[in-house]
Amino acid sequence: MPSEHEVLRVIADRVRSGSRPGARQDGYRVALAIEGGGMRGTVSAGMALALHEAGVAHAFDAVYGASAGAITGAWLLSGTPENLTGWAEPVYARAMIRPSNLLRGRPMVDVRNLVEYLYCEVTRMDFDAVLTNPIEYHPLATDVQTGRSTDLRPHLTGPAELRLALRASAALPFLAGPPVELAGRLYYDAGLAESIPYRTALAQGASHVLVLRSRPALPAAAGAPAARPSYGARLIAATVLRSYPEALHRSFYARDHRSLHDDALLARYDRPVPPPSAEGQVAPDPAVLSVRPALDSPRVGRLTRDGKPLKAALEAGRAAVNLLLQPLGRPAAAP
Repeated sequence: MPSEHEVLRVIADRVRSGSRPGARQDGYRVALAIEGGGMRGTVSAGMALALHEAGVAHAFDAVYGASAGAITGAWLLSGTPENLTGWAEPVYARAMIRPSNLLRGRPMVDVRNLVEYLYCEVTRMDFDAVLTNPIEYHPLATDVQTGRSTDLRPHLTGPAELRLALRASAALPFLAGPPVELAGRLYYDAGLAESIPYRTALAQGASHVLVLRSRPALPAAAGAPAARPSYGARLIAATVLRSYPEALHRSFYARDHRSLHDDALLARYDRPVPPPSAEGQVAPDPAVLSVRPALDSPRVGRLTRDGKPLKAALEAGRAAVNLLLQPLGRPAAAP
């Protein structure tokens, strides 16, 4: 990735100057957007871990996360981001992904167990640290009534609400059970409406966005998605989602087309853009840069539980960010 990209320039300038959230001097709003995708989120977790290790996490003003990306974002802001390595530990993957649950009428992906037990009793997340971090935390979910991507930050009034937001952001229909209720509304997985959470960041005034992607770039010959939703998607819509508004169905069916459009738009954003033309002048258009794992990186699926590919996926994400920062001299952590 070319080092002259405006997103990298601003991040490097902030790290070198020791800039801190809440006391900026450059007039920018820099956001980190983290893609999820079930256990594919192990890749973007490795990327977030590398940002922490390189000492650049404090260069961001806000963190936006979708699904597994929301969980990664919370760990990054928790005070113990080194626990992001837990994404590659099979004991946690197997505690969350339980195929035998289907025989008991329970969700195969047990996000409740992950958040309410593992993150509270085993590897504890400091939820208060996330809520009080000067870097804003924005977990996204899909509103069941409107089918729209929704920022849950206004509802984060305490640790219990934060845990509900984490569960809501990853509540994938069928696999992860029913929608999660928060502040009187029902929410499903963010990926139904915004699986790559850069749009909300831009809509809320971000001038620069670094996007952590969980999948390599698609070959140019991949083509457009099928005109008709897959049989699996139609089955879920006709069963799990049948009692919900048509707006949610439309959002659910549009996922593949939205993903293709996001890929094309983000690829255009990745082209280097010039810095502001005059000192102190903020660039008029937002600058967005994506980080993706290498094309030959190991593939992990949404439900992967085996430790070997998960560890390889974490390292692939780590390597992608280290490569991105290399032209800038891997800024060291500020004292």
